[in-house]
Amino acid sequence: THNLPPGLEYLNQLDQIIIHQQVELLEAILGTETSSKYEIKNHLGQRVYFAVEENDCFDRNLCSPIRSFTIRIADNMGREVIRVIRPLRCNSCWFPCFLQELEVQSPPGTTAGYVVQNWDPFLPKFTIQNQSKEDVLKIIGPYATCGCFEDVDFEVKALNEMTTIGKISKYWSGFVNNVFTNTANFGIQVPVDLDVRMKAVMIGACFLIDLMFFENSLDGL
Repeated sequence: THNLPPGLEYLNQLDQIIIHQQVELLEAILGTETSSKYEIKNHLGQRVYFAVEENDCFDRNLCSPIRSFTIRIADNMGREVIRVIRPLRCNSCWFPCFLQELEVQSPPGTTAGYVVQNWDPFLPKFTIQNQSKEDVLKIIGPYATCGCFEDVDFEVKALNEMTTIGKISKYWSGFVNNVFTNTANFGIQVPVDLDVRMKAVMIGACFLIDLMFFENSLDGL
């Protein structure tokens, strides 16, 4: 573990990561988009990290699902251990040359890997890359992400897209929660021996999937 980026040792023994968005009172009551805050927990519900999104009011309210952002992820001592950077890019299969790409840094300033959207006319597809931009894993979502009162799973696959090794799941949280707060609850399941840098990149992929497919939806209604 002495070779791990500082703070990522928490991920070393985890095969399940829970991401829970904290509800902002102003956003819940007025529908005004505020900076997102998240708790990142282990399978026992113990907080491992907390995360805060940084951007400006213009991005949040006018560019919401494709907005640029920086998400700073800190451990329980307040030390920033992961930084997720998303530039403003297209979110449409009609612009295959300018699709989503997200960088994950750990420690901040040092690239751990990337999440790159792949063009596909029917399915949400992404490639997980390492710090050298070498392909490592694939993420493939369902044809429809509305959920219909159930969880929505994005499968984590080997590069041949034949073997499933994990998943990123958007949990359906119930009618009241979805309609009035539109809060996000995700679970990440990956092999326990997956490189911790790739686990950090999976957390970044989870934030990207949330904004692209669930930010302005009723998440399953």
